[in-house]
Amino acid sequence: MGQPTFLAEGFPPGVKDFDFQSWIPSLRDSDWGLAFTKITFMVWLAVAIIIVFFLVTYRSPKLVPDRKQWLAESIYGFIREGVAKDVIGHEGLRFAPYLTTLFCFIAVTNIFAIIPLFQISPNSHIAFPAILGIISYVMFIYLGIKKHGAAKYFRTNLFMPGIPWPLYFLITPIEFISTFLTRPVTLAVRLFANMFAGHLMLLVFTLGGVAMLGSANVLVMGLSVFSFLMAIVMTFFEVMVIFLQAYVFAMLTASYIQGAIADEH
Repeated sequence: MGQPTFLAEGFPPGVKDFDFQSWIPSLRDSDWGLAFTKITFMVWLAVAIIIVFFLVTYRSPKLVPDRKQWLAESIYGFIREGVAKDVIGHEGLRFAPYLTTLFCFIAVTNIFAIIPLFQISPNSHIAFPAILGIISYVMFIYLGIKKHGAAKYFRTNLFMPGIPWPLYFLITPIEFISTFLTRPVTLAVRLFANMFAGHLMLLVFTLGGVAMLGSANVLVMGLSVFSFLMAIVMTFFEVMVIFLQAYVFAMLTASYIQGAIADEH
């Protein structure tokens, strides 16, 4: 990892010094470009952590759970009862494993944003939230078609019953955009925007404090204390955002599944 330019060239830092891409080391290949970055490593590490944790926890389950088993059961129970069952209903229990996996993956990848040396969430790159949004999007459309049939599913989502036919020229495009275009976009952008903004705020206050320490002005150097304090405060705030965004993503996915398989279709 190269040294930030403002430490070498002086105060104040420029816009490029706050570009998180310049802080991500990568293995470069002449044919493939960025073959393996820190972001890629964090994604695979998160997957490994989740798989190993649940495998080890349930390798020999006990009637009276130990701490690891209690934590795993609490996570699964929270999503099963508080998301799958409450939002989708009794039929939602079969989606609890997917929703739990989704919640855990987003939460673990988000936690990297406040861990030293990592200090960024893979979800700060739009590609990862976009893929998660597309998976949920394909799932709820597939489930709706499977239960109701393609004709009935699209008809009931695009043509609201009981309204005068001229209004279909207005209502149908709105329903198409809100159901089949807006949902995956909002899922992805909400997660990306929150994690990117949180990373940027931490970076601004942290690097701002470092930059102030490098200033020749004593007053500016003293102000670096407030910048570092704000970085600490924002870190605690980021902890709340990390788990809230994982919960919101799982909750919205459950809501879309519920709408797709609802009997009123």
